[in-house]
Amino acid sequence: MTTETAPSGRITLPGGEMLAWSDLPRKRLADGGPLAALATRLVPPGARVLVAGPHDPALLDQLGHAEVTCLLRSHPDAVALAPRAAHVVVGGPAGLPADETYDVVIAGAGLDPVESMEGVRLGWDGVLARLVAAVRPGGALLLRLDNPLGLHRLVATTPWYAGRDDSAWVIGGVLDRGHPANRDQLRERLTEAGLRPAACWAAYPDAGSPTALLDADHLDRDTGSGLFDAVLHGACAGGFTGDTVLQDPARLAVDALHAGRAADLAPGWLVLARRPADDPTTPAVEEDLPVALMQTGRPGSGVLEVLHGPSGWRWGLTAATGTEVPAAAPFASREAAYRDADALSGPVPAGRLLRTLLLDAALRRDLATVRTLLAGYAGWLADQADGDGRIAGAAALAGTDNVVVHGRRYAVLDPSWRATGPLPADVVLARGLWRFAAGLLTGGYAHPWSSTLDVAGLTVVLGGLAGHDLDRATVAEAVETEAAVAAALHGLDRDGTVHLAAELHAVTPTDPPVGAARSYQQLREAWLRQREELARLAALTAWTEELLTSRERALRRAETTIGLLSGSLSYRVGRLAITPARLAKRGARAAKRRATAALAPKQEEQH
Repeated sequence: MTTETAPSGRITLPGGEMLAWSDLPRKRLADGGPLAALATRLVPPGARVLVAGPHDPALLDQLGHAEVTCLLRSHPDAVALAPRAAHVVVGGPAGLPADETYDVVIAGAGLDPVESMEGVRLGWDGVLARLVAAVRPGGALLLRLDNPLGLHRLVATTPWYAGRDDSAWVIGGVLDRGHPANRDQLRERLTEAGLRPAACWAAYPDAGSPTALLDADHLDRDTGSGLFDAVLHGACAGGFTGDTVLQDPARLAVDALHAGRAADLAPGWLVLARRPADDPTTPAVEEDLPVALMQTGRPGSGVLEVLHGPSGWRWGLTAATGTEVPAAAPFASREAAYRDADALSGPVPAGRLLRTLLLDAALRRDLATVRTLLAGYAGWLADQADGDGRIAGAAALAGTDNVVVHGRRYAVLDPSWRATGPLPADVVLARGLWRFAAGLLTGGYAHPWSSTLDVAGLTVVLGGLAGHDLDRATVAEAVETEAAVAAALHGLDRDGTVHLAAELHAVTPTDPPVGAARSYQQLREAWLRQREELARLAALTAWTEELLTSRERALRRAETTIGLLSGSLSYRVGRLAITPARLAKRGARAAKRRATAALAPKQEEQH
């Protein structure tokens, strides 16, 4: 941890501080991530804010327009954060001045790390009561609660009750009555404490550093939303990359969404609750609270927002601190794609995600639906092409995971990512189909096509269902395009792009999913596919060896027959009859050559 000098007079030590301990999060997101973007929206300019518990220092940077007081239990953390805050209180909630109130209290790390192990222990309800007392009438509390039955625990290889690291002061579960265990219990505790719950966001893929915050009520209602489908899949696929898990968290989150349980399986929740004003005639605060906040793309791209609009949901973008998101390709000569901030101001198209519809139809062996969806997708792409058959802009990057279908209408979900230059329509189609084929085969999904197909072969088959005659050369070009686009989205250098392209070209059905968590279920499925492939190859090898053996036996029998015939009486008589004929034929050929040589000079004299 970087050592900083605390400004004189900013740190208050009322007692109970932990002198050799740090709670600051190790995993940090650019500009504080969606939590900081949400806090910035909730805190008006000039407001007095209490940030209770350890938070990413970037969150304090985002609150530079307000007067911030930090409540911490760790003295080293207080020294580190003091330059970013107006005042720091160290030692737990008991050290807060009784007469101090704040417009907004943020406890985005939960209540457990607010309480000091060296001071007076208040318990969860006691800490909540103290923070509620610090909220002025009409003010707000933003509180995080971890879910004891969240997705992170369902996919973890280590059980939650086995934690023995230093940070596990208390291991709590659903039997711990001191903590609320679900959203209903949390709302009851807040209501009993004198607050009015106003909104709740589900935090994915983990509660500590979520890259996606989704409105829990909308998650319960909008189970077919293509937006939520794409956000949950992207957050969980990226949040567990490289980890070893029991099952695919992205697939589990999407299934929970369509079952209406995505909010219940969230690793944590962020609840906004308000304290009623002293004057009952004061109108309630009306806010344009976001439906979703997501951090996607390379660091510094800002946080995507989805807000309520007059005709539905609309896009928004919270730009990174001190930077401007470019509206044109910043490195057009080197990068295949870029983010256009101006595109994030229109409506969010309604509909279901094309990838999910195709996957569902493939699992049900519904080839008619697959053909209809793919033909519609290919036709929509053809409508986006110019006279030369090339597609530009957002449509050039419109894969099945970024296209929603509403009736017969197809639309790009997130239009901000755009191709730097136009791409051939066949390459765009092949790229979208290749991405789906790779996910289908490496994910271990059952499908109606031959098990001997590779990823490129299945892409060609899907192209045929879409009404296009794709070849493997076009698919190879599409894979190169996919590597270049992925490199632009994630900020890879040239060597990284080349390495990624080689990995994508080498993807086989027996591999685990590319760029995903190491799921035991999917690893087992990959092992079973490898075993089936090895059994097929072993059977083919055995058949080839048997064929070679039979041919070798037939050759030996033929050689034996020839040997027997060469020593027989009929063979010797036939040879005696044939030999004079061969000699006579050879002599006739020699006489003919001599006669021809003798006539040649006479013919020359005549001429």
